[in-house]
Amino acid sequence: MSDLAVTHRFVIPEAALTWSATRSSGPGGQNVNKVNSKVTLRWKPESQDGFDDAWRRRFESRYATRITKDGELVLHSEKTRDQIRNLADARARLVSMLLECRIPPKARKATRPTLGSKKRRIEGKKRQSQKKRMRGAPGRDD
Repeated sequence: MSDLAVTHRFVIPEAALTWSATRSSGPGGQNVNKVNSKVTLRWKPESQDGFDDAWRRRFESRYATRITKDGELVLHSEKTRDQIRNLADARARLVSMLLECRIPPKARKATRPTLGSKKRRIEGKKRQSQKKRMRGAPGRDD
C-alpha cells in the first residue's frame, strides 16, 4: 500500500491508513468461507498537511454517521471476491468522499418572486378554491 493522493497538495500518508481483511458475505460459494476478501479501511481525519479545518469540518459533518466516537472514519468494501480490488475500491471511495466535501456549497442569495410567479400562485389558489366550492352541497333557491 502506498500514500493516497487526494489532491496535489493533500496526500494521506500510508501510516495514517489502517486496513484489515475479514470474511465476506455474499456470492462466492465455498471460496467465501475460506478467503478474507472483505476490506475495512480506517482513517482519522485529523489535522494533516493540505487538509484545512473548513474542509475537515464539512467532511466530518457530512459523514458523521461513518465516524466513530474515537474520530475514526470506517469504510467497508466487499464488492469483489478479491482483497486487493476491495482495498483499491475502499481507497477510491475515500478519495471521492474527500473531494465531494472539498468545495464549500454556494450561499443562497435571497430573491424576490417575480410578478408572473405571484399571479400564477394567486390563479392556482383561485382554481383550487373554485374546485372545492363546486364539491359542496348545491345552494337552495327560495
